[in-house]
Amino acid sequence: MADSAAQQFTKLPSSSKILLLALVLVLLGALYYSLVHGPLTEQIDAANAQKVQLDAQLQSARELQARFLKLREELEQRKIAEQELVRVLPPRAEIASMLAELNRLAELSGLSIQAVEPLGEQPDQFYNRIPVNVAVSGKYHQLAKFFYNVSRLQRAINMENIVIASPVVRGDDLVVQVRVLATTFRRKDA
Repeated sequence: MADSAAQQFTKLPSSSKILLLALVLVLLGALYYSLVHGPLTEQIDAANAQKVQLDAQLQSARELQARFLKLREELEQRKIAEQELVRVLPPRAEIASMLAELNRLAELSGLSIQAVEPLGEQPDQFYNRIPVNVAVSGKYHQLAKFFYNVSRLQRAINMENIVIASPVVRGDDLVVQVRVLATTFRRKDA
């Protein structure tokens, strides 16, 4: 039977053979398109749509990451600023630490502290003032060094109402007696 079909095919004119071949090729092309190419095209389109969606999610995630990093850096800067603020303007009076610093600086400068008289806290609009009367004695250049060192402290301490008494000669040195109002500050309670 296959032999007779082959004989019949060979007897067909060339134009019929070409037409039959074209018909077979069209059927094979349609079969390829419906079974292979169509589903692949759909998968490629779905993958492209998913890629676009994932790219959008990635861009959104990058924007969120950049925003997070910026906020984290800002938070770190605020923490550093808060630490600096606490050093300059602490939340508690900490008179003992202030007096210890003044005593250390006086000794470093060569002065001797004669008297220390803490005064009461004085409330202000944004902070409380903590004044302390201090009496020191020493040479003039030691006094200047003391005031310079106090100005370099991280904590805010104002040296006000400086009263220099008449100098006294002690041996070969000229010693001055100084009374000063050392005022520090603390933050107001929230």
